[in-house]
Amino acid sequence: MEFVDQAFARRLEAAEEIPQVYYARLYQKLRPEINVAAEPISGGHMIFAGVGSLIGRAVGLGFDGPVSAADVDRLEEFYRSRGGPAQVDVCPLSDGNLMELVKKRGYGLFELNNVLYRRLPADEEMGPVPVGTRIRAGRSEEAETFCRILRRSFFPKDDAPNDFDAMVTPLFQMEGALTFVAEVEGQAVACGAGLLIPEHKVVALFGAGTLAEFRGRGLQTSLLHLRMQVAAQAGCEIAVIVTQGGTTSQRNAERLGFRVAYSKATLIRKF
Repeated sequence: MEFVDQAFARRLEAAEEIPQVYYARLYQKLRPEINVAAEPISGGHMIFAGVGSLIGRAVGLGFDGPVSAADVDRLEEFYRSRGGPAQVDVCPLSDGNLMELVKKRGYGLFELNNVLYRRLPADEEMGPVPVGTRIRAGRSEEAETFCRILRRSFFPKDDAPNDFDAMVTPLFQMEGALTFVAEVEGQAVACGAGLLIPEHKVVALFGAGTLAEFRGRGLQTSLLHLRMQVAAQAGCEIAVIVTQGGTTSQRNAERLGFRVAYSKATLIRKF
């Protein structure tokens, strides 16, 4: 069993940090009105993508040295000046000063997630595709279809955030993005996305959803296998999935050999 040390955890954290940085860079061109920003801080990045956005927090802090009170001051001013709460991911393997500093300032728990990983052999195989299914790369003109599948998968009560589609569609313009679709009888019914992060030889896997009436057929397993195969061929050594504990996503990942590296908290302070 592989030991997860600080250096390894830094690579895993890149799977949440770098996609947000890429999104912010695209948003600066596509949505300049919301004052999007991404700035380096304490070895990681702090990202803002609009008040209430599902994207936008500080990730990767405290892996290259101690986090200081001045760092947290700067982080808080970054979010306060844009009208949003300060949000920061705290990993158990990063510098312990970060946790102590945010505790003293009254940060509360916003979210708790498990970080799962799997080593990718160079000869990673696709595996069988369910009968009657076609798995293929997504096309840029299908961005809205991709959004629709994810929206119906994650928000069956039609209560998705207002900017949900605007958050997903830039993926199709992002360098290193992976977008795949599963079709049944010519209809797109499931999807899975990811991002190649060559500087860490990591692939971040996310954006996976299946319409309710097509679940239980192994579509997500096939989509996961394909994304890992493509990532391995691109030189990635590690696949990373971040999800809440006890979810279908975690169960599917563990069935394919992923293991939990650690749990981490997203902490928040409102001003």
